[in-house]
Amino acid sequence: MSYALSQKSTFQRSGLLGIVIAVHVGVLLLVLAAKTIAPQIMEMPLIVDLLPAPEIEAPPEAKPLPVAAPTPVKPQPRPRPQPKEMPAPVLETTQSTAPAEHAPVAPPVIETPPPPPAPPAVTQARFDADYLRNPPPPYPPLARRMGEEGKVVLRVAVTPQGSASEVQIHTSSGSTRLDESAQRTVRNWKFIPAKQGDTAVSSWVLVPIIFKLEQ
Repeated sequence: MSYALSQKSTFQRSGLLGIVIAVHVGVLLLVLAAKTIAPQIMEMPLIVDLLPAPEIEAPPEAKPLPVAAPTPVKPQPRPRPQPKEMPAPVLETTQSTAPAEHAPVAPPVIETPPPPPAPPAVTQARFDADYLRNPPPPYPPLARRMGEEGKVVLRVAVTPQGSASEVQIHTSSGSTRLDESAQRTVRNWKFIPAKQGDTAVSSWVLVPIIFKLEQ
């Protein structure tokens, strides 16, 4: 049973293979036949008809217009030109009675600014008021024993509060001990400060101090 079925299937496969080969051969023959047939082009005759040229109408001839005889022109009298009235010149009047050509020209007025106000006067600082109670400098004992005398002038910077901020020797007495005694004492003095108007200002003042031994 199985042998018969296998034999039948072999025959079927060989038959299908033959059909496929036959179809391919037929297609190949058709392609070769199509290449050998050359396309034929039909030649169509070219027919050209010659048409007569259209007639061109000639433009109408221009006829001359009749010319009328000229009419005589009568001369007309020309009107005489009348003199035109000239407008009277307008004169500008001024309030001045003098002739305009001799009128004096006023010089330009130049306003000068007012002078700045004068600064208020400055009063010098003072040290000799009784109510200040400034003590005199002490006489150095060594200078007294050595008989040293002299006058020293101090240059003192006075603050607005009335104190001495700096004390310099303006003129020496010739003795270092006398000069130093005067400087130490004046540094602690009270002063009346200088004033500019009602305002106290800083200033410098000279303070002379005389050292003299009693006879």
